[in-house]
Amino acid sequence: MSPVPPDAPRDTGPDALRDTGPDAVTLAADIRAGRTSAAEAVDAHLARIAARNPRLNALTVVFDDRARRAADEIDRALARGDDPGPLAGVPISVKENIDLTWSATTEGWAGAADAIPVRDATIVARMRAAGAIPIGRGNMPDFGMRWDTDNDLFGRTLNPFDASRTTFGSSGGDAVAVATGMSDIGLGNDFGGSIRLPAQALGICGLRPSLGRVPRAAVDELPVALTLQRFAVNGILARSIADLEASLQIVAGVDIDDPVSLALPPVAGYDGPRRVAVTRDPPGWGVAPEVAAGIDRAAAALRRAGWQVDEIEPPHLEEAFTLMRRLAVTEMSGGALPSPLGRSADRFMRDSAQATRPFATAADYAAAWARRLVIEASWRRLQAEHPVILGPVGTDGIPPVDFDLGGPAQATAAWRMFRLVVVVNFLGLPAVAVPTGLGADGLPTGVQLIGPMHGESAALAAARDVEARVG
Repeated sequence: MSPVPPDAPRDTGPDALRDTGPDAVTLAADIRAGRTSAAEAVDAHLARIAARNPRLNALTVVFDDRARRAADEIDRALARGDDPGPLAGVPISVKENIDLTWSATTEGWAGAADAIPVRDATIVARMRAAGAIPIGRGNMPDFGMRWDTDNDLFGRTLNPFDASRTTFGSSGGDAVAVATGMSDIGLGNDFGGSIRLPAQALGICGLRPSLGRVPRAAVDELPVALTLQRFAVNGILARSIADLEASLQIVAGVDIDDPVSLALPPVAGYDGPRRVAVTRDPPGWGVAPEVAAGIDRAAAALRRAGWQVDEIEPPHLEEAFTLMRRLAVTEMSGGALPSPLGRSADRFMRDSAQATRPFATAADYAAAWARRLVIEASWRRLQAEHPVILGPVGTDGIPPVDFDLGGPAQATAAWRMFRLVVVVNFLGLPAVAVPTGLGADGLPTGVQLIGPMHGESAALAAARDVEARVG
């Protein structure tokens, strides 16, 4: 385990987006068929890391020796005729807040720099059992408490399209690693858009599963804030919808150590109603032209694929957004996080608390949760008729770095930019981010396709059709 040498050649900017190699499903098939080896795959990824990571700072630590040993074990298993798993030899990255015994789970916070876990998180253990090889850790803001990927411990992750623009967050390091071919799959999580937003900024795919589909951290004696219990999920970043689907089959399933996880039927092919509700500018607060154009391209792709596409505004959007924001700020500013965080995360949390009224009484807090069920029922009725909702990820394109800092008004602007994203989390729904090409500024555009509760198959089916025609 070692950092990338500081004198390594630097392949950055548009060059970092070339030569990413095949997607994970294709690479695993090549390794299993003997067309290449796991050792060759790992070496190719390590070469890309050496060329690209010193400037982009996507991976905080690189497991070169461990990854090579794991690849050798897979190659020996294949030589014996054993089955090392469906993702045999595929290099993956693991976000800094997901337990992996190969390194500390820092959560991007200097106070946890030595917090080496005693076991892998279930999502990591399942990927390793399927033959995937952790090759590095993905950078993130402190405890995921910003929408930009920067912290005092590891520094900023840069966007290879334009270093002056954000990668979003909090799974920004894994998104950059996947987009530039340093890893093939990124394991991240999503409390307020932390998978879908970086996917949009990097022109890749991201899956936020529905609540309970994929296990999260093991629950021991430490309390877990209710918003984290209900709004946060582990998910996946990849360069293709096929890779999202293959990874989901591996990591989904009940886990005795996560009481929120559920024993759900496996995600299979979708055979339900092919109807989509489009919300272009929820709820009329403004959307950038390149974002709207991406939504139009996705809607046209779905129509060509045989979906019925209707302009329908989902119910209670503004109310759901407001409740989500107030609940999150109430808990995150009320002792759910250690203090102090890093400088920028503390600043964002302070600005958000000043801009948002936390709930002052237990009755108001309880009433917000009670109201949530009414909103969820309205969305369920909508999605019984239109199972998939198509809309923006971030409504303002890819803003400059530190766009979420600058005072309470700027914090509010950032929250409003992600209104549809956070409503999805508020309701626990599955959503897939899929690219829709480049805007006039040369930066990626993307949309999210939102499925009904535990209806990942519907969202993935629509995302496949958008990817095939636009992405």
